[in-house]
This record gives sequence, structure tokens and C-alpha cells, in this order.
Amino acid sequence: MTKQIVVAGALISRGTLLVAQRDRPAELAGLWELPGGKVTPGESDADALARELREELGVDVAVGERLGADVALNDAMTLRAYRVTLRSGSPHPHDHRALRWVGADEIDGLAWVPADRAWVPDLVAALSGR
Repeated sequence: MTKQIVVAGALISRGTLLVAQRDRPAELAGLWELPGGKVTPGESDADALARELREELGVDVAVGERLGADVALNDAMTLRAYRVTLRSGSPHPHDHRALRWVGADEIDGLAWVPADRAWVPDLVAALSGR
């Protein structure tokens, strides 16, 4: 059985990272994450991430290189992050409680969903230009 891939986008602009606050499920509500979603059968990671960010944020993005390592969510699902660049649109929280732009010095202090916390060092490095 192949694992379900879930993709997340690290949208970095002007030295800040866009983070999204979960609205659901209840156990994750209020926590912060990189926005994204599930890859559907026959869809590439890049196509899925572009589609998810269009649906969730109302933006068009270019998907770039991988960020950090894969994170196992459970036996059946793997979470994977990519750097993304804004092509057009202005992010709006269609599927989240709130959106926020944060700098490298704020990333570690956020209340992250547990899976996304694994990328904190990679995100700080990306924002610091390393």
C-alpha cells in the first residue's frame, strides 16, 4: 500500500514566512501550520500544493525545492514541505482561522501543530538565507 502524501507550502516573502492557524479539528484548532493538503491519485506533489494553496489561500504559487525532511504523520500518511513563491493573489484564510507573516525570530515561539514543528530549524535557516 502506498502512503498518502500530504504537502505543505513554505511561502516566504520579504524575509517573512506565511503561517496559517488551524480552525479544525478541535485538537489542532488554534495551532499554526504551513498551509497545504493531500495529494490526489495521479497528481504530482507540485500540482497538489498549487491547487491546495489556490483553494485555501486564493493565491497562485510556483512550487520550488523541498524543505526539510519528510514527517511521518502515521503509518499511512507522510507530510512533505516545499518552498513556494507567490505568483499572484493576496493570501486570505479561506480554510483557516487566521494567517500571519512571521520573521525568523518568531518561528520557534509559535504554537505549531506537532508535525510541522519538525521543520522549525529548516524554516529559520530559509528565512536567514542559509
